[in-house]
Amino acid sequence: MLDYKLKIGLCPIRRWIKEPPKRIGIFQSDYAVDNKNEIIKYLKEHYSDEMTEFVDLEFLNEEGLLCLEEDCPRVVEYFKEQKINALFIINCNFGMENCAGLVARELHLPTLLWGPRDRNFKDDIRYTDTQCGLFAMSKQLKRNNVKFSYIENCDIESPIFDKSLKDFFSVACMVKNFKNMRILQVGTRIKPFKSIMYNELELCEKFGIDIRIFNLGEALIDLNKIWDEKQDVLDKDLVELKKTFDCGNLDDTYLKKMLAIVYYYENLAKANDCNIISSECWTGINLAWGANPCLAMCLLADRDIYVTCEWDIHMTITNVLLLSASRGKEKPIQGEFTCRNPDNDNSELLWHCGPFPLKYKDPSCKPFLYNTKPSFKLKDGNYTIARFQVDRGQYYLLAGNFNTCEGPKTFGTYMWAKFNDLPKVERKLIEGPYIHHMSEVPGNYVGVLKEFAKYEDLIFDPIEE
Repeated sequence: MLDYKLKIGLCPIRRWIKEPPKRIGIFQSDYAVDNKNEIIKYLKEHYSDEMTEFVDLEFLNEEGLLCLEEDCPRVVEYFKEQKINALFIINCNFGMENCAGLVARELHLPTLLWGPRDRNFKDDIRYTDTQCGLFAMSKQLKRNNVKFSYIENCDIESPIFDKSLKDFFSVACMVKNFKNMRILQVGTRIKPFKSIMYNELELCEKFGIDIRIFNLGEALIDLNKIWDEKQDVLDKDLVELKKTFDCGNLDDTYLKKMLAIVYYYENLAKANDCNIISSECWTGINLAWGANPCLAMCLLADRDIYVTCEWDIHMTITNVLLLSASRGKEKPIQGEFTCRNPDNDNSELLWHCGPFPLKYKDPSCKPFLYNTKPSFKLKDGNYTIARFQVDRGQYYLLAGNFNTCEGPKTFGTYMWAKFNDLPKVERKLIEGPYIHHMSEVPGNYVGVLKEFAKYEDLIFDPIEE
């Protein structure tokens, strides 16, 4: 299963200069300890929740600060024992750049660097020089090949700090779920869909992505078992379905066969400890089972089980990235570039034949089943659009942000997206490595996606410059 919980290792560092019993004046340790105490207290009070836990260095010494190179192995060992997901290096005065580099290098985790504004100016003496130390630390991180994120030198109460820290949490969550991702693949690639080809071996070797394949023969056995054992449940589900959707003239048997697919995907996800599935949809399952799976994809999204249609593995990976960017608070949408708005040169129809989460339905419309597939317009708002893609061994992450706009009513699940220069976007998709399949999520996560790309050596490509 995708896991949005994070354990953040807090590594406050101060400068150590051999001057017993205690250095007086600049880099005096008392001021660094005061900084550390205030920062750790603030972080735990304002950012600890059921999804976020902090691990500090109070075990290390009386100060709870790292300042000696010989203590670095103990810090690394402790953070590994605690199974932290990311490292937050907090510079409490000028710091020790060698300690920062050694700890971050050994942990090999998403790393955040920050230090508070220098505010201690007394008796013509500067006591911290935190910003100066950040420059030194950053170079040591780079020389140790540590990929890191940075929050500008600011006060901890600053809105800049708040946004940047939350963005780093999203990036850490993306890295956590991207590595060793497990995708369940149902069926084989649809015969004419050459555009969705992918390299399974390379995804495994390069990123640790595990793709588990289930054939349609197995699916048919499982579906028949569900049909035989769950008639009472399917009858109840049918009543609820008719309350939610205008089902037109579809008969009850067909509707129940579509609902049975919900339980097939749900059972598959639970049995394999996974909530992301990439499925063949409008040919094999329909031929074998006599019903389309699009309704199941729509309904399952509200149960936090996600099924990507048309067996697009790269779109499935994009969906995981967007889920992780929002830390599970939002649900991925699979709107593909379909056609230009006849009345707006910069508007594009983002559409698919039914898999959008019902949660995002425009409240003014009632969903209906058109040719067995869910059909409704999405609510208006601001969305992130993205696509993970490979071209000749190089992996890309396309991302951008758009607002919805008015457009003609149509069937299927859809929204109309407004871009600044749609012909330029169209040319990027035509001439670049991307296909028309895209993933979207409410909100603006473009900066987070860009930062994540750095950690996985992806080429970040803004959809609009």
